[in-house]
Amino acid sequence: MTPTNLAATTGTGLEEWLAAIDRRTARVGIIGLGYVGLPLALLFSEERFRVTGFDVDATKVSTLAAGNSYIHRIEPDHIQAAQRNGFCATTDFAAITGMDAVLICVPTPLNEDHTPDMSYVVSTIESIAPHLRAGQLVVLESTTYPGTTEEIIVATINRHGSAKGLRVLRGETAGLASNELDGVMVAFSPEREDPGNMITPRREIPKVIGGVDVRATAAASALYGSVFCKTVPMSTPAAAEMTKLLENIYRCVNIALVNELKQLCVPMGIDIWEVIEAAATKPFGFQAFYPGPGVGGHCIPVDPFYLNWKAQQFGIQAKFIELAGEVNEAMPSYVVQCTARALERNGSALKGARVLVLGVAYKRDVDDLRESPSLIVIEKLRHAGAQVEYNDPFFPEVGRGRHYDLHMLSTPLEDLDRFDCVLILTDHSLYNYGEIVSQAKLVVDSRNATRSIDSSKIVRC
Repeated sequence: MTPTNLAATTGTGLEEWLAAIDRRTARVGIIGLGYVGLPLALLFSEERFRVTGFDVDATKVSTLAAGNSYIHRIEPDHIQAAQRNGFCATTDFAAITGMDAVLICVPTPLNEDHTPDMSYVVSTIESIAPHLRAGQLVVLESTTYPGTTEEIIVATINRHGSAKGLRVLRGETAGLASNELDGVMVAFSPEREDPGNMITPRREIPKVIGGVDVRATAAASALYGSVFCKTVPMSTPAAAEMTKLLENIYRCVNIALVNELKQLCVPMGIDIWEVIEAAATKPFGFQAFYPGPGVGGHCIPVDPFYLNWKAQQFGIQAKFIELAGEVNEAMPSYVVQCTARALERNGSALKGARVLVLGVAYKRDVDDLRESPSLIVIEKLRHAGAQVEYNDPFFPEVGRGRHYDLHMLSTPLEDLDRFDCVLILTDHSLYNYGEIVSQAKLVVDSRNATRSIDSSKIVRC
C-alpha cells in the first residue's frame, strides 16, 4: 500500500505511519499560528511536508492566504515558499480529519489570580476531538503544568470518542509489539522558541518528547526527527511537561536573583553590570543572567505560577519558585520609583512629568508584547500622574490586551528635549543611544543600553 497520505486509511500500522513520514506523504496540521505555530509550520514545509495551519483568527488566515506575514522575523517570501510546497491555512477545524499529525500550539496564560488559564487548550481539543480518527498523532506543544496531557487531552479524546469506539492508545511500555494503530496516539513535546535569537537555528534545538505510550513516542520522535537535528524521548508526557517548566523556572529564579542584587548594588554604589561581566569570566560554575524592568514573554512570567499551582495540589508550597516570581513582578514598581528619584534630582516631579518610554516589546528586537513589563511600567507611570508617550519600531500602536488598556501611538524620536525623561525599557538595537542621550534632558536606563556612554544625564537603574 502506497497512499498519497494516511488520511484515507483507518487502523494503519505504525510501520506504515513511520514510512509515510520518511516519504513526506504524511499530512501535518498545526493549530495556533502565532509565534510558535507559524515558524513550526514553515519548518515542516521546508522539509517538503504538506502542512495545514489552523487558527480561529480569520485575519491571520487571510493574511497568510495572501502570502503575507504578521510576524516581524518571518518574511512574506517564507510564506510564499511554503505555499508552493502546499502550505495553507484555515479556520475550518473539520479539516482535522485529513491530517495524520495534529500539533497544538495555543496560548496557556495566567488568570488574574495567577492560576492556569487552560481555556485555549480546552477549547482547541473540544473543537478537534469530534474530527479525530484512528491512526492520528495528537501532540500538545503548549507550555503547561505536569498532568495536562493526560487530564485534558487524553480525557477529552476518550470522552468524545466513546460513542464511535475511538480511544487514545495506551499499550506496552517497551517494544512495539502492539503495532496496530486502532486508536489515537497522544504525546507532549514542549515548544522551545527563543524569539529574536538569530544565532541558533530552530532545527538545532533538541525536541523533548513524551508519549502516552511507546507508539506515540515513536511516532512523535519520527515526525519531529524529520525536521529537528535531535529528539529527546522521555518516559511520560508529565516528565516532558516538567522539563519545560524546569528550563524556564531556572531562568526565572536566576533573573530574580540578579534583579534583587541590582537593587542592593545601587545604594552601595556598585555597578551590577560590571559585577556580572566579571563573574562571567569564570570558565565554570557560573552562567550570566542580567537584570531589567521585569520579565516578559509567554514563559518566564507564567511558568513558575503554573508549577506553584500544581504543587499546592500535593500540599507543597514551592517557596523558592514563588519568591522568584514575586521579585520579578515587583521590578516595574522599582523602575517607576527609580524614575521618580531621577526626576527629583533633576528638579522635576513624576506627577506631571513628560516621560518618553523607549521600547514596549518584552525583549530586544522582537515584535512581541506578551507579558511585557514595559506595559506595566507605562500604566504605573500614568497612575502616578506622568504624561507618558512611547516609541517602538515594532509597534506603531498599542491598544488593549489581556493585562493592559493603553490605546497609544508610537511617538517619533524627534525633539527629545521636550520630555523631562527618556526611559529605556527595551534595548532595541535600532536605537542610536548616543544621539538619544545627546538630545534628552535625562535618560533613565533599565537595560544598560548606554553602558558605553559617559554622561551626567544618564541614571542607570
